[in-house]
Amino acid sequence: MSDWTLEIARPGKPVRRFPLAPGIYPIGSDAENGVILPDESVGWRHAVLSILDDGAYIEDLMSETGTWVDNRRIEGRSAVPPGRPVRIGCYTLTLSNGAATSTPAAVPTPSASAAPGGAAAPGTAAAPAARSEAAASARAEEERRRSVRRQIQQELLKRLDIKRMAASRINEKDLRAKAYEVIHQIIADVRSRLPADIRPEALVKEVYDEAIGLGPIEDLLADPEITEIMVNGPDRVYIERGGKLLLTGKTFLDDDSVLAVIERIVSPIGRRIDESQPYVDARLPDGSRVNAIIHPLSLSGPCLTIRKFSKTPFTAEDLTRFGTWTPKIAEFLRACVLLRKNMVISGGTGSGKTTLLNVISGFLPLDERIITIEDAAELRLTQPHVIRLEARPPNIEGRGAITVRDLVRNALRMRPDRIVVGECRGGEALDMLQAMNTGHEGSLTTVHANSPRDVISRLETMVLMSGMDLPLRAIREQIGAAIHLIVHEARFSDGSRKISRISEVVGLEGDQITMQDIFLFNQTGLAEDGRVLGRFAPTGSVPTFIEDMGVRGIRVDHSIFDPDRFDAG
Repeated sequence: MSDWTLEIARPGKPVRRFPLAPGIYPIGSDAENGVILPDESVGWRHAVLSILDDGAYIEDLMSETGTWVDNRRIEGRSAVPPGRPVRIGCYTLTLSNGAATSTPAAVPTPSASAAPGGAAAPGTAAAPAARSEAAASARAEEERRRSVRRQIQQELLKRLDIKRMAASRINEKDLRAKAYEVIHQIIADVRSRLPADIRPEALVKEVYDEAIGLGPIEDLLADPEITEIMVNGPDRVYIERGGKLLLTGKTFLDDDSVLAVIERIVSPIGRRIDESQPYVDARLPDGSRVNAIIHPLSLSGPCLTIRKFSKTPFTAEDLTRFGTWTPKIAEFLRACVLLRKNMVISGGTGSGKTTLLNVISGFLPLDERIITIEDAAELRLTQPHVIRLEARPPNIEGRGAITVRDLVRNALRMRPDRIVVGECRGGEALDMLQAMNTGHEGSLTTVHANSPRDVISRLETMVLMSGMDLPLRAIREQIGAAIHLIVHEARFSDGSRKISRISEVVGLEGDQITMQDIFLFNQTGLAEDGRVLGRFAPTGSVPTFIEDMGVRGIRVDHSIFDPDRFDAG
């Protein structure tokens, strides 16, 4: 087997030479390539170099600037005879078949014209490539599949003006049927040229998802065990399953494919994303929460985060099965809702606040008028008399925004029995507190916080964000009178989500708000499989409003507040 040497030249830079072992070497500007050519004239995945027993070959991956052999732009795969220059962007690559020539003593760094695959510089103990040949071959295989998908998708766009058809409000079923028909026709036209290992049936679905659907994340959205999908650029898609983050093998064709998927999500609900508005909150038709952020704010390419919601809303029994609470704690919270106690659900990001809010909102009576207010409508209440309000972002001129605070104020004029705010995160906290203090008891909201005590500090800060110059004592009086119960939820190390604390806001003593814990989750350890072990237990404190429950005819077993008599089941 002959030795090969790769020579990389760039104007104004010293020539560098590297020994090459037989294998597959993706070429591009991205650091994941086997041959890294860091320049804007080079695509992030530009070409693939193959060193085989019968010679060297290079394949252009439909790059913008092209790959040139002997001053001829190649299409697809081309043989590279030894000594013939290959031009990629501002670089000239030359392969020679034989022993490596003398080279500079300094070891080049990957950010300069890097050694292919991170290979050691000649003259050192020759390490082949840092990445194994099998891994490089797998990457090249994925690039080959991407290239096939990209070519078919481009042909689809030529034959079928999808944007025009969507804008003309063609029936979704007809659009889907037409797209499938054209894709089948294109694949039939090129079937004889398809690699043997690519199944046409699978290729049809991949191309359709890229062009019409949500790309490679379509299957992830359909998986009920996946709770979150995180797209970090076109070639890194993570999921959360069972509370754990996992890297999938799913990839998009390029940044434009991710941007197209984001557009398909935000456009139907009247939102936009572009360089002037490079991030957006949105939702899917099933209520799943979506956040997208793009260049210039995201340096990793377009990023998409989807917090999936169950196709059917979770019930109190589901949360019991998940270990989020116990039936007795659920009954206590149901009694608090019926007693019209104002409640704040707190927790960190991903702790399950919105899911818990949706379940607790299900305890609201059927004969009451309920108004929900959210940034992006996610709550799915089943009561018959529910009005759903959703905030609106500014238009392209930066005008016309309707905030959550505006909607809270407006809701007070709509004769609500209960107000449910998806999340308090700004000045709307003041309006929410005032509503709770002026005849709208039994309202619910969520707040990001690390503990029930932190909820008080967060509310104080958010009231100050309203622009009202109120003394701190007046703010605390409002909070102490408005908030009755804080339900804190946390995500534990095994990925499970549990109510870790239920605290009552007792009132104001001096300048401080006093609180008492009613229930706690006490973690006792970890099982061998990593599961969190522990139990829910009362602290022994009895809510100050317990007598009111009896007066209203709401029955609660007082033994649930006794640590000696409490049965977690």
